[in-house]
Amino acid sequence: MDMNFTTSSFIAGIFTVFHTVLLCSTYAFLEPYDLLYDNGVEAFYSSDYKNVVRYMERALSSYSELRQTKVQCRLKCKDQHPFDGSPSDLRFFDAVLHRASCLNDCMESKVGSESMHRVSEDVIQDFHRRIPYNFLQLAYYKLKQPDKAAAAAHTYFQANPEHVEMGQNLAQYKALEGVQEEHFIDREARPHQRAFMAGVKLYDRGDYEKAIELFEEALVEYYKADVECRALCEGPQKFDEHEHLSYHPSLYELISDHFTRVLHCEHECVRDLATRPGRLSPMENYLPLHYDYLQFAYFKVDKIRDALESAQSYLLFHEGEEFMTENVDYYREVLGQEVKPREEAESYIKRHRQEVDLLRMGSENLGMDYTEGNYWNSPGGREDANRIPSGTDGWMEYVPISEKKNTTVSVAQELREGGPLLYDEVRLVQDSEALNGSQRVLLDDVISEDECSELRHLAHSITMAGDGYRGKTSPHTPNEKFEGATVLKTLQYGYEGRIPLKSARMFYDISEKARRIIESYFMLNSTLHFSYTHLVCRTAITGQQDLRNDLSHPIHADNCLLDPEANECWKEPPAYTYRDYSALLYLNGDFEGGEFIFTEMDAKTITASIKPKCGRMVGFSSGGENPHGVRAVTDGQRCAVAIWFTLNPLFREMERLQADEVMESLNNKNQWEHGININPKDEL
Repeated sequence: MDMNFTTSSFIAGIFTVFHTVLLCSTYAFLEPYDLLYDNGVEAFYSSDYKNVVRYMERALSSYSELRQTKVQCRLKCKDQHPFDGSPSDLRFFDAVLHRASCLNDCMESKVGSESMHRVSEDVIQDFHRRIPYNFLQLAYYKLKQPDKAAAAAHTYFQANPEHVEMGQNLAQYKALEGVQEEHFIDREARPHQRAFMAGVKLYDRGDYEKAIELFEEALVEYYKADVECRALCEGPQKFDEHEHLSYHPSLYELISDHFTRVLHCEHECVRDLATRPGRLSPMENYLPLHYDYLQFAYFKVDKIRDALESAQSYLLFHEGEEFMTENVDYYREVLGQEVKPREEAESYIKRHRQEVDLLRMGSENLGMDYTEGNYWNSPGGREDANRIPSGTDGWMEYVPISEKKNTTVSVAQELREGGPLLYDEVRLVQDSEALNGSQRVLLDDVISEDECSELRHLAHSITMAGDGYRGKTSPHTPNEKFEGATVLKTLQYGYEGRIPLKSARMFYDISEKARRIIESYFMLNSTLHFSYTHLVCRTAITGQQDLRNDLSHPIHADNCLLDPEANECWKEPPAYTYRDYSALLYLNGDFEGGEFIFTEMDAKTITASIKPKCGRMVGFSSGGENPHGVRAVTDGQRCAVAIWFTLNPLFREMERLQADEVMESLNNKNQWEHGININPKDEL
């Protein structure tokens, strides 16, 4: 097709992009934070604690600087090359091309090409979870710098409150000579949240003047953080719902899908900025609360105009709310004039509503089920309804938006156990009563020694064949290595001849056997579906066991977020809330440590301990009634098949459905002609 472009600027934009890509030179250099992090981890394993501190601190600094540079460059290029609303397609793509060129030049001039590579998802998640601070706290302790160790430990613990060992470390630091309360700081604290929390404390003490200063600071920092959060959304996007399809979109479909993802990310900034470290749900009513606190604080210091402005701003979020409407009427009467809401609040709400409308339309095109988040929950009535005006009275404290109480299963049914085991060789060892809990069972002889041996060999073969794990460090502890495979991956490799097809089919059949046993023993009145199946081996790293004070897998529940301090298990994302039953089928027992343990909700009181061995299987309901974990594997290798089940067919594992099709195809002796993309997850 011949196309004659007459827009010279558009053509110039194309050549600018190619010129940038081919001829650019490095003007600056920022050390890649992932390489620094790797060096720090290596130094830790060598007990070189000075270099642990050196590399980890530089990695954290580089990570922060790269983040800020992305924000600055994206905002700069967005301002320099705006979409001016022209109906011309060429003008739109001209802006896109120039913005891309601008961003590339800006980033390279500030950080250098060495730091512009795509960092692995594992490293990104480590920094999100503040893992470098875990290494730092021990390194500082070994270097006899307990004040810095306390700060690093506190910073890590804020984002990982379920980490029992770190909680114990903090208690020890507090008892050390020379460590003061002011040393326990959160080095990653967000400015807008820090100012807001400090303002609340002053407000509660009646120091309204200083509280106002902090609330105003918090608002400035909030809107600044909102701009940065949105800018960071303008990166590469993932389309998980298309991974199992042959996704070949047209130009406008691709643009629509990408911008819908970006818009969804930007909209989620509301939730992100209101969520404290280590929490999964945002503080209720977070942004409107600033204006509520301010309206009453300004009233208390006799600044009625500011009070009215703040009250009007609050009503933008909660139109017609009775207590604030009464306050507005009172302020108007005292002031004798009308005052508009704050401009930044009006702009924010206007944009929010536009985003909701666009997201609904874009999500339909993308095949997503979009439901607007309940970010600004109304606090309800006040106890002192006659006080005019009224202000906040402590109801801002964290309360999960989703239901608090854990339920055992997602489909209502009577909880029972003791049904038939279906296979003559399978033996009941302990039931719930013997295991000191509910909906628990321990079985032996589920599979034979030969089957155990073949599955262990299968795990090692898949790893060597390139499953992607390659014996990498466990995501749960740096003192063990981790390798494994999914059912679908083994079937694919079996078909390709890279492993014995017989072994791959056996893995599939054994997982189905486990499903049938669990479904029958717990006497479920509906079908149990696979949620995820994983063959996994954990190996103790030689020379690193002396440093251990952790678990192979921390205490957790499979379908809710365990909160030991509150003695609760929150049924909310990102926990796999749809999971109803879990099973672990062990393949060996020739290793040290590695016992499976059940605990109370405090994550400390052990109610049952199970030593793995070939053919042994533990099954249990997946909720907060069954917190569990794995003791450290201190010598040798521990292998098991981990399986999670759901009673809701909507949450059946896509890979399992594909594996079912593969098995049917193999049974019918049909060829498996299309490739399958695997993205295995670590959820054991």
